Amino acid sequence: MSLIQALILAVVQGLTEFLPISSSAHLALAPWLVGWKDQGLVFDIALHFGTLAAVLVYFFRDWVQIIAQGFGLRLGSNEELRSNPRLLWLLAAGTVPVALTGLLLEEYVETVFRHPVPIGVMLISVGILMGIADRVGKRRKHIGEIGLKDCLVVGAAQALAVIPGTSRSGITITAALFREFDREAAARFSFLLSTPAIGGAALLAVHKLLEQGGIPAGMGAPFAAGILASALTGCLVIAFFLRFLRRHSLRFFVYYRVIFGIIIIALAWFRPPAG
Repeated sequence: MSLIQALILAVVQGLTEFLPISSSAHLALAPWLVGWKDQGLVFDIALHFGTLAAVLVYFFRDWVQIIAQGFGLRLGSNEELRSNPRLLWLLAAGTVPVALTGLLLEEYVETVFRHPVPIGVMLISVGILMGIADRVGKRRKHIGEIGLKDCLVVGAAQALAVIPGTSRSGITITAALFREFDREAAARFSFLLSTPAIGGAALLAVHKLLEQGGIPAGMGAPFAAGILASALTGCLVIAFFLRFLRRHSLRFFVYYRVIFGIIIIALAWFRPPAG
C-alpha cells in the first residue's frame, strides 16, 4: 500500500466513522470502485486507532467525569453527566451486544458481508429507518436521562454495525431517536457508546497483526500516517456533526445513503468485486 492510498483511506475513515453513512461500507467499496487491491480488514480496523484517538480527545472531559462518577468520585462540571452517575456502567452494559456479535460473526464480516450487494442493501434500509426515526422521534431526552433500557436498545442496535453498510453512528443515532433523545444528544450518546467498541476493535487488530508477525516491512509509514490522518479528520467531523444537528435534521444523510446504496447495487450488476 502506498502512502497516498493509506492517507486517502484514512481520510475516508475519519469522515465516515462519525457521520451516519458507514465507514466500513466506504472502506470496503473504495478499492472496488477505483480498482485497488482490497486493503483487508486488519488495515480497516487499524484505522480505528485514529478514530478512537479522535473520540477520546474530543470527549476527554466527558470520559474523565463519567469514569470518576462510576467509582463514586465527584469530578467534572457537566450537569447532564452529573445527573447520571451510573453512566459508566450503563455504557458497559450497552457494549456487550456488539462484543458478542463481533466474535460470533467475525468470519462473515470478513467475507460474505463485504460484498457490494449486501452493503448497498444495508445503506438503503438503515437510511430509510433513520429517516423515519428522525421524523417521528419526540426529541425530548438528554444524556443525563439515559437509563438501562436505553443503553440495551441502542447497544443491541450497535451490534448490527458489524455488517458493512449499517454505520455504527447511523444505527445507534436511529435507535436513540426512537428512544426519544434529541438529535445532538443521540449523536453524543452514539459516540460515547462507540468508544469501547472501537477500542476493542483496535486491540483485536493489534492481536491479529502480532499473530501475522506485525506490520509488514515498508508499511510503517503508511500505517502511522493513516492513523494520524484519520484522528485529525475524525476530530473535525465530530465537532462539525454535533453543531450541524443543533439546527438541522438528518435528511441529507438519509438521501445520501439511499442514493449511494442504489448506485452500488446497480454497479454490482456490471462489474465484479475487486479480488
